[in-house]
This record gives sequence, C-alpha cells and structure tokens, in this order.
Amino acid sequence: MVERVLVTLDGAIRDPDAPLLYADDIGALRGDGIFETVLVRGGVACALELHLARLRRSAQALELPAPDLDAWRFAVELAAEEWGSEQEGMLRMVLTRGRDSDHGTANRKSSANATGALSGAEPATTGYVLVAPVHERVKTARSEGVSVITLSRGISIDLAQAAPWQLLGAKTLSYATNMAALRFARRMNADDVIFTSTEHRVLEGPRSTVVVQRENQLITPPARNGVLPGTTQRALFTQAEKAGWDCRYEPLFTADLITADSVWMLSSITLAARVKSLDGLRMSAPGNAAEIIALVDRGIALPGSIADW
Repeated sequence: MVERVLVTLDGAIRDPDAPLLYADDIGALRGDGIFETVLVRGGVACALELHLARLRRSAQALELPAPDLDAWRFAVELAAEEWGSEQEGMLRMVLTRGRDSDHGTANRKSSANATGALSGAEPATTGYVLVAPVHERVKTARSEGVSVITLSRGISIDLAQAAPWQLLGAKTLSYATNMAALRFARRMNADDVIFTSTEHRVLEGPRSTVVVQRENQLITPPARNGVLPGTTQRALFTQAEKAGWDCRYEPLFTADLITADSVWMLSSITLAARVKSLDGLRMSAPGNAAEIIALVDRGIALPGSIADW
C-alpha cells in the first residue's frame, strides 16, 4: 500500500522522502502562499473543480500569478491515480510565492525550477501535490461526532470588508493561529473549535465550515463575515436544495448554535462531523442526521464546476 505520493506541476512523480523545497522558499519562511486539501476516494479527487476555483480565488487575493488550472488538474489526477483506490487519501495542493532570492532581483529563470513551476516575467512560484493517509481522528469524527468549544477570534465581522489585506476569505498557508486554537481545545478536552467574532457572531472552525440545521433549514455564515467559503458546504447545499431543503447564508449568533436541532462541522477530509457537545453542553443527534451525511457524500462525489464559484 502506497504511503505518500508527491507530484510537481511539470507532471513528474517525485520521491516523497527526497528534499523538495529550497531553504529560502517564501512559503516556509513567511507562510506566504495558498493551499487546498482534497479528499481522494476510490482513486478520484473529490469535488476537484470547486477546489481549483478556490485556489484561483486565493491566488488572486494574495496577488500570486494566476495558477495554471490545467497543470494543477493534471497533477492532482495523476497523484490520485498513483495513490490508488484501496484507501482514502488526504491530498494537498500547495502553491507558494517561490524563493526569496528570486524576488527583488534581476534574476528571472526561464525554465522549470526544482518543483516544476515555470517562470516568465515574474519570479518562479513553487507548486506541488502531496497525498498522505487520512488521519485516524477523521474516522472517529465522522462516526461519533466532535466535542467543540467556542473561542473568540478577537475580530469584528466587518474586518474582512474593511481590511481585505487580512486575507480572511483566502485559504493561506498561515495556519499557526488555527493550529494553536486546536491545541488549546485539546487541553480543554475538546476535539474542535468554533471561532466567534467580537459581536458574538459565529464564524468558522480552524479547518471547517459551520452549518446549523433547524428543521428543514441549513444555515451557514456568509463569506462577507470573514469566513472561508467552504467547498464541502457548497456541495452539501447543492444536493440539499435538490432534495427540498431550505439552504441559507445568514449571520448566526453563538446562541443560535445552542437552540439549533444540530450543528455540523464540514470539511474536505472529515466531510460531515456532528457537534455532539458545545462548551460542555450535550447535543443529541437529530433524526435526519443520516440524511445530512448522505447528502454530503453525494455532493462531494460530483465534480462540481468552477462556474459555481
């Protein structure tokens, strides 16, 4: 069974145990880059087009060169094929600004760099696709749900529009704060976190989108509040609307989580994890929990469309 697969944008399958990044890669030095995480199931990258569309939007927000989506698509499909269909895989698409030594100088390469990224008038970016096994915690979260605590992010819901350079709607490599929040949750004997704003509005999880279920409604906070648009949430809404659900993008207060019929943490790898406890308050599973999970599974199995974004 394959343990890891590494593919660069020139279509080369590389040794995942061999060095790849230069020591002065800006992604490693400053977290200046973007990424997408995609579930590989049955040898296929799930909802790939939605992830490619978000990759493009994130690159635009960071003023990175526009990604060659055909090259990314080929690299992802090749990596998924190499991974195979025996087990699920966690596929990461990583794009950084490239080498620090290439910026602010006259040095402009015209051939592929060490990661297969091509340069032209701009310094070469770094791009690659890595597939690894899905963590064991994912299976537990899917089957048993997750215990969650709410944490203030310390920002207003107006920040995303007032200060777009904060990159709140982009999926960047700067994940140190998110990982710190998850470590804090573990110290509090919780599995996950829901961030809230200074107005006590619901934002998102460190690596997931929050969806609230009330009877036949599914509600998620709007992107304008400073949350990352979720690919799995989008896939769920697409299928749920076809099945007769009322899907909405509306602001939510923390209190709305407590009064909901159920709360879900949606992400590309875990898919649908039901919140089983919130700040120590037990939350029972709704009668339609299996239906929501099935809608997510059905949604991510479809390719989606870049036009959807």
